[in-house]
Amino acid sequence: MQRMGRTVAIGKQNFEDVIVNNCFYVDKTYFIRDWWERNDDVTVITRPRRFGKTLTLNMLDCFFSLEHRDKGSIFEGLSIWTDEKYRQLQGTYPVISLTFADVKEDQFEQAAVRICENISEVYGRYEELAASAKLSPIQKEKYERYATQIHPSECAQSIRFLSGLLNKHYGKKVLIFLDEYDTPMQEAYIGGSWDQMAGFMRKFFNSTFKTNPYMQRAVMTGITRVGKESMFSDFNNPAFSSVTSSLYADVFGFTEQEVFSALDEMGYGKEDREAVREWYDGFTIGNKTDLYNPWSIINFLSYGELDSYWVDTSSNSLISHLFQKGSKERKLQLERLLQTNEIETTLNKHIHFRRLEQEDATVWSLLLASGYVKAVSMQHIKENGMLGYEAKLAITNKETKLMFATMVHEWFDEARSDYNDFTKALLRGDVEEMQAYFERVTQSVFSSFDCGTDVSQAALERFFHGFVLGLIVDLKNRYDIKSNRESGLGRYDVMLIPQDVHMGDGIIIEFKVQNGRKEKSLEETADAALRQIEDKCYARELLDHGLPQERIHKYAFAFRGKEVLIRG
Repeated sequence: MQRMGRTVAIGKQNFEDVIVNNCFYVDKTYFIRDWWERNDDVTVITRPRRFGKTLTLNMLDCFFSLEHRDKGSIFEGLSIWTDEKYRQLQGTYPVISLTFADVKEDQFEQAAVRICENISEVYGRYEELAASAKLSPIQKEKYERYATQIHPSECAQSIRFLSGLLNKHYGKKVLIFLDEYDTPMQEAYIGGSWDQMAGFMRKFFNSTFKTNPYMQRAVMTGITRVGKESMFSDFNNPAFSSVTSSLYADVFGFTEQEVFSALDEMGYGKEDREAVREWYDGFTIGNKTDLYNPWSIINFLSYGELDSYWVDTSSNSLISHLFQKGSKERKLQLERLLQTNEIETTLNKHIHFRRLEQEDATVWSLLLASGYVKAVSMQHIKENGMLGYEAKLAITNKETKLMFATMVHEWFDEARSDYNDFTKALLRGDVEEMQAYFERVTQSVFSSFDCGTDVSQAALERFFHGFVLGLIVDLKNRYDIKSNRESGLGRYDVMLIPQDVHMGDGIIIEFKVQNGRKEKSLEETADAALRQIEDKCYARELLDHGLPQERIHKYAFAFRGKEVLIRG
């Protein structure tokens, strides 16, 4: 619902289109001056999704690119155009702009091909090079070939080569703008091809940004600040602007003053401010608080309704993946956050994808970078030679809380509303809840004919074995459920093998009835069952399916009559 003022257009990421069509735009052109005067060779800027990164890079392209040298009028009336120095600078550089936003393939080979296709498209924008009198026949031939197809083995040096051609043709070094640099890395992590993609991207970044003599300056944007040892180990200290940095803090996202001015322009009253603040305020970047997500504000201005506009803008597959496999403590921390409580945790300065499986600090760092949580307070620390922070975190605002609640519901319910309580607890790794479920069932349902003292040990084990198989039968569409099969040096009782090894963990269950002559307590019986899993190498079958040790969960069910003890 548009009331008055400029047209509010959803999803526009072309700066010229926004300005020429008088669409709603918050003037952030002062970033051009701030960035140019710092004179950093490479600037890496990370912000949550839908925070205006793509539009800002396109703004830089429109300002500096020779392609727009006769279009200075686009910037008339904007803050950067008040400075004569920058009016003279507009449209004076060859610019290479590319994006990895659409590289969604989670397998390395397909992702590498997509990256090469994107770079070939960039080559196609400079048709003047094919006829340039300043280039050699060999250079022209290679240009035309790359504009058609680039092989992944040639990708690493492809942007450097194009930089050299543009430098020779125009006589000036190039500016390079790369949007969503980390998207291929996130997808590769989910698909299990992190090492291949990391090596591929490291070579590409080194050639494009580190050893490129034809580059004047560069800007890269993304969501996560990938660990330096993974991507930037060869760089000469690029300038980083992350959610914990005050550099360019208010360039991406809307300040509260900018939001309230927009509400006034569109005819909203002062009474609307508090509702908008509750829903969309709360982002903190460095020393700037009370920042708003531009996507949510623009959608609100367009539709006039308070809603969770972030919900459909991402699959959130990486976050979901991490919590499905996360520890019980990680899940409990999420529960506390959703109960409006703060949590205290450590954060890493960089996102180390290799540590996401094991380190809660890395997961919370990713959540902060992605905008799901905000830092209420932060303090620098240095532990084991790694820089990081002690932080208090909270859910960012009402919108993100509603979105988070939906995601958590999916994580904990495992996408099946009809799973019984025991199956849900098993998938969460919640041994206490599994124990409580069995205690309720054995006391209220089982009779002495089922598990009394007169029942043989073998019969009792078969009874509980069959009962558990019945409880988990609903998992057959997601797991291969195997019983009494050989693995390693013996026969396990029950094994769950995920059909998608990237999105599920392996589970081994061993049943053991207490032998009064050998074990004095159920604790000793459970320990004996866990030792049997290890001694007989039951995990071998799961390891052969590609599951790492840390994603294989082993449980012992110890019984004495109706008494049960579960250990994991």
